[in-house]
Amino acid sequence: MIGRGRIAALLCGAAALVGTPAQADTLREALVKAYETNPTLQAARSQQRAEDENVPIQRAQGLPNISSTTRYTEFPKVSPNSFTAPQRVLQIGQTLTVPVYSGGGVKNSVKAAKERVSAGQASLRGTESSVFSQVVAAYMDVLRTQALVGLSANQVDVLTINLEATSDRFEIGDLTRTDVAQSESRLAVARSDLRSAQANLIQARETYIQLVGDAPNDLMPPPPLPNLPDSPYTAVDTALEHNPDLIAAREQAEAAGYDVKAAGAGRLPTVGLFANSNYTNYFNTLGGPIAQNFRQVEKTANAGVQITIPLFQGGAPAARQRQAQARESAALEQIIAAERNVIAQVRASYSSYQASLEIIESSQTAVSAAELSLEGVRAENSIGNRSILDVLNAEQELVQAQAQLVTARRNAYVAGFSLLAAMGKAEARDLGLEGGTLYDPMDNYRRVRGKLLDWDRDPQPVAKSTRTVDIPPASAEIPGDVTAAETPQP
Repeated sequence: MIGRGRIAALLCGAAALVGTPAQADTLREALVKAYETNPTLQAARSQQRAEDENVPIQRAQGLPNISSTTRYTEFPKVSPNSFTAPQRVLQIGQTLTVPVYSGGGVKNSVKAAKERVSAGQASLRGTESSVFSQVVAAYMDVLRTQALVGLSANQVDVLTINLEATSDRFEIGDLTRTDVAQSESRLAVARSDLRSAQANLIQARETYIQLVGDAPNDLMPPPPLPNLPDSPYTAVDTALEHNPDLIAAREQAEAAGYDVKAAGAGRLPTVGLFANSNYTNYFNTLGGPIAQNFRQVEKTANAGVQITIPLFQGGAPAARQRQAQARESAALEQIIAAERNVIAQVRASYSSYQASLEIIESSQTAVSAAELSLEGVRAENSIGNRSILDVLNAEQELVQAQAQLVTARRNAYVAGFSLLAAMGKAEARDLGLEGGTLYDPMDNYRRVRGKLLDWDRDPQPVAKSTRTVDIPPASAEIPGDVTAAETPQP
């Protein structure tokens, strides 16, 4: 097993093939930008704020309700048999209803809404981890493809010089036309590989822009990953307790249980208080010729208790409760499905992480051996003991070993971060992101859960994420000499 200090050293070198410029972007800065401006994350926060409103919506069903109705009526033609019908009337009525007992429907609906708020907050954490994982992968992809472009460019330079040297030796009769053709072929392949690497670098940079909202500016090597587990058992135990998707599934199942109780309340009695007041004005038109014998303005009021006892509803309450029970059953199964998925993710990420670390060590050995081999083959070629093809093969083996090392370093970091995300330990609060106050979904929930005013609105919505239309297209240029430490000089 590789020691912890060795692991940190390997991860610190995740972009060792990339030079460190004086001014550069860091992984922390990329994560902060995504945290503040990524549209996927901003949309998830807005969706959670919408979920928060379900609590006051459900609670409102159990609160007093006051309404007023105003009605003005003109009677241009009345019945000829009605000698007292008015010509016009104004009626104003107020109604107050106070729910007293609803069979537990409102109470359980509120509890279900609260559980779904908790589930939504856990899902928001999952979205945050997912976005961060994508940003880390994009960040490391830029570093990796940038290093591969450097390796490919350097290989083109080396093979160009080799071809020139081979051609010169052919002119003096030291080598054959076959040797020149082999050198030309390898150079052509290297140029093709360079073009492919440049296209991959542009794609990686565009993906970075899509996720972060800004162009990558000479990215620095990332910091070591914090709190990586020592075994898959530790990782799984942590994930079962902290993974946001699993927590959300559990909260959804709790909410489904309250839905069953709320549905069952449909067959229980309901009790409510009511009070009504009415004002009527006939504008001295009631009674026609004998209007003076009638009160033209009247006020009435009444109050009481209303009890509603369902006797037969065609089986609808039972059907609703059975439906809710089926959904609760599905939610319970989804807990197991989420748990299985989390366990598989954690174990696979842990295995991939460990494998990448071992590949790093093997690749480092391979690079060192390939460098030594190339040096020896070149020396032997100079005295005629090795062919040009042997030199070309040795150079190709070195480039392949270097590319494998770069890729392994990228894979180790991405797998390690994915492992932390599956464990529920890759969120802003875990990474200590700077750049301002962290978003807390509980702030909005506390703000809206007790609101009672019907005209209490939020400001007009505006997009908070940033557009990328004004960012110039990504190029395949690389900063500085990105492979000087790893690639042999011609």
